[in-house]
Amino acid sequence: MTTNTIHPRYTERSAHDPALIFQLASGFMAAKHLFAASELGIFEALGEGPADLDRLAARTGLTRRATRISADAMVSVGLLERHGDVYENTPTADAFLSGATPADMRPLLRFWDKISFPSWIDLAGALARGPAWEIFDLDESLQPIASAGIEAFQAGPSQALPDTVDLTDRHRLLDIGGGTGSWSISLTGRYPHLEATVFELPAVAAIANERIAGAMLGNRIRVRAGDALTDELPTGFDTFLIANLAHYWSPETNRTLLQRIRNVAEPGARLLAVDFWTDPTHTQPFAAALMAGEFAVHLRDGDVYSADEFTEWLSHTGWRFLDHKPLAGPMSVIIAEAAPA
Repeated sequence: MTTNTIHPRYTERSAHDPALIFQLASGFMAAKHLFAASELGIFEALGEGPADLDRLAARTGLTRRATRISADAMVSVGLLERHGDVYENTPTADAFLSGATPADMRPLLRFWDKISFPSWIDLAGALARGPAWEIFDLDESLQPIASAGIEAFQAGPSQALPDTVDLTDRHRLLDIGGGTGSWSISLTGRYPHLEATVFELPAVAAIANERIAGAMLGNRIRVRAGDALTDELPTGFDTFLIANLAHYWSPETNRTLLQRIRNVAEPGARLLAVDFWTDPTHTQPFAAALMAGEFAVHLRDGDVYSADEFTEWLSHTGWRFLDHKPLAGPMSVIIAEAAPA
């Protein structure tokens, strides 16, 4: 995933050059070109090998004109290379967009195209009046797209987490709001003695069951349907994971969740909180600052929070801060321990 670093700053040159404004304002065009190229199979077709326009058109079933428009746009943004009349994937496109490796980001592009982009059309309205609908309200046809997209977004951080935290002395993990189970699958793969339970809303829990069964981990990862804010949390766990949950809710609701977890955690239990934790200004990492808009269009209280803010919530809900470590891209993990009562 790109972590583009555009830093708009006033300079003598920029005062007389609107290039930055044009670059930002036309960003939606690059995004839609990328979504279209992925959906039309441009990268997948070039995964078979370099091709000229006629051969690429034949592989994708597109007209020569449509193929040229899409392929040239991807050359322009740096995802394809063109040598004379022959196109080929860049190493980045081969790794993440051709479908030839496990690191497939096409589901994320589909999620952003089919679900996020239509909501971003009225970002101003979402900021001024709240979103027209929330991500929780997705119909059955869109829920698999959302789940697959979110899992693809989290692939890098979820693979980095097992080597970032040490769970050699931990045995039972409660993965609260665990989505499709990708975090638990990654952690149990690294720590064979670890058992996990994914606690998720019913619609997503059904998808998690399928994903975990496909990974042949049904004997070590269980799925329990429930709402972390209203249903009773299960007990008997020495480790708790909340990955990408804090940005769903207001500070007050987050404190409530932390207190609910602490109420079922024994002293010394570990808490792992993964999110887009920012600096105190909420402007770095750059991608996190933009993701605040993603949460605003999908969630009534969605926002990004700084590591300092979360640490303060911990101190008021019975947790002791231990560490803050980077994962992959703009995501990081805050590690805490249940303080003695």
